[in-house]
Amino acid sequence: MAFSEFRKAGHPPTLLSAFLYFDVSFMVWVILGPLGPFIGEAYHLSAAQKGLLTAIPPLGGAFFRPILGFMTERFGGRRTSLLGLGLTLIPLLIGWKFANSFDAFIGVGLLLGIAGASFAAALPLASGWYPPEHQGLAMGIAGAGNSGTLLSTLFAPRLAQALGWHTVFLLAMLPVAAVWIVFFFLAKDAPGVRPVKKWAQYAALLKTGDTAWFCLLYSLTFGGFVGLASYLSIFFHDQYHLTKVQSGDFTTIVVLFGSFLRPVGGMLSDRFGGYRMLLGLLTAAGVCLAAVGTLPPVVVALGCLAIGMGMLGMGNGSVFQLVPQRFAGQVGIMTGIVGAAGGIGGFLLPSLLGSVKQSLGSFGIGFDMLSAIVFLGAFSLWCLKGTWRKNWPAAAAYRAGLLSSEGPSPAEGYATSA
Repeated sequence: MAFSEFRKAGHPPTLLSAFLYFDVSFMVWVILGPLGPFIGEAYHLSAAQKGLLTAIPPLGGAFFRPILGFMTERFGGRRTSLLGLGLTLIPLLIGWKFANSFDAFIGVGLLLGIAGASFAAALPLASGWYPPEHQGLAMGIAGAGNSGTLLSTLFAPRLAQALGWHTVFLLAMLPVAAVWIVFFFLAKDAPGVRPVKKWAQYAALLKTGDTAWFCLLYSLTFGGFVGLASYLSIFFHDQYHLTKVQSGDFTTIVVLFGSFLRPVGGMLSDRFGGYRMLLGLLTAAGVCLAAVGTLPPVVVALGCLAIGMGMLGMGNGSVFQLVPQRFAGQVGIMTGIVGAAGGIGGFLLPSLLGSVKQSLGSFGIGFDMLSAIVFLGAFSLWCLKGTWRKNWPAAAAYRAGLLSSEGPSPAEGYATSA
């Protein structure tokens, strides 16, 4: 596929707008993570409180994502995105001027979930302009906005050190406002009638067992990515006594692997099958987390976390290679359901690490528990192979890596009828 064909197929200004919206939204969504050591010091927070502080934004994202998805279907991605960007300024304003306690920042974190819900508006807006043969690249470009996490982990600690951590919330408002202006002038809704999904469609999918499995798997991969991106600055600072800026830099290195390896995971899953890839990636991530659980020297911990985060990032791509195979024709609804589960996973991970650190006095036990959970996910996936091979259409099972060759299946058509 020539890139010139891709450019002619869609609307590059809208794709750029979606990327920028995604980018600044991720930057804002995780901002409490790199600022965590500063806020924790200012309010004398316990380990559990610091874990909860960084866990609330992913939970807010899970809460607001269905709302923005509902609005996108009925009012269009452009209007919803502009509203989402505008509302994102509110928690930043509160964090800058009005929040002065731990409880207040819990409220700020919940409202930051509006930024995390940007998936629900940005991705449909971009994908609506592109035909099926260009969807992968279009979604890869728009989804690369999760690199905005790097902006927070790299710059927020430095700005906080130089200008005060409250000021960082003010400075974060500037790129959000700039993107709102760019979005207003460049973004357009795709022509055609927007399909409006009914609540009964969501209810039917929620009753399907495979929906729960995909939610679990994505809560491990994407939840692990967001949770670690939010919490690692606190881990490096409290466990290894790095400076706040050094903790942010180490977190940036880890997040870099998770961000930029996601499309690689999707590409390799297309080639080898999402099932095979995800099984290997979860196993490798579990090994890396177990190694971190030994609390090795900081450089070793950095390397293990970077590799583990890369595995989780690639796992995100693998999950969404599998979803269209099982739920052909229902990918849009499944994206919303599975995406919300990812936010819940991102809430549970920092909460667990912080609570275990406070209760048992060790980060190592928390990482051991995370490793066990990821291994359990890999084992569950391994156990599902026989059921999926039997029930999925042969072509879908072959593309997923469940079958070595495409042959007859007793459940042909199952994926589209559920």
